[in-house]
Amino acid sequence: MPSLIPDPDVQSELPDAMPAIPAMPALSKAERRFSRLPKPLRTLEAAPASLKSYLALGTLLEKTSLSSEEQQVVLLSVSRESRCAVCMGAHGLLADMMDLPPEMIEALREGGRLSDQRLESLRQFTAALAKAHGRIDEAAVAALEQAGYDRQQVLEVILGIGMKTLARYSDQIPGTDGQPWPAACLAC
Repeated sequence: MPSLIPDPDVQSELPDAMPAIPAMPALSKAERRFSRLPKPLRTLEAAPASLKSYLALGTLLEKTSLSSEEQQVVLLSVSRESRCAVCMGAHGLLADMMDLPPEMIEALREGGRLSDQRLESLRQFTAALAKAHGRIDEAAVAALEQAGYDRQQVLEVILGIGMKTLARYSDQIPGTDGQPWPAACLAC
């Protein structure tokens, strides 16, 4: 799937006083893909540094050792744990566009078990880490490692959580009109 997130080198060249969001090539691509600029990006538009950070985190997550499927497991798991309907809709749609199995997407939305034990371990770890705000015991890390993940990937999960935390907190501030983002409309 083509990236909706620009390369960090492009982001670093943006002036501090950014032009209107649709003028940014990657955001224009997102706008074309979804018919409108996704709401989380419109919310972050008010703070160019925050928007740049969110886009850069997305680009960096795409470059981790986690597969695209694993990245969506992380992003949907943390979105569900934080009760972010906007994020669940967005990443549910992206997972669907990536041809993840519908039963997997549904399980991630509902907090159900994944049939793939390795991905289920990743889902459980991500949800537990997000719920505990990073305070997790060594046994949880060991369980993830036993499923085939390493310490690097533990830190990459934290990167995904950080990305979704920025989106979630930004969307919940009064005045940003944090409304659910139904996968069908993507227009909130």
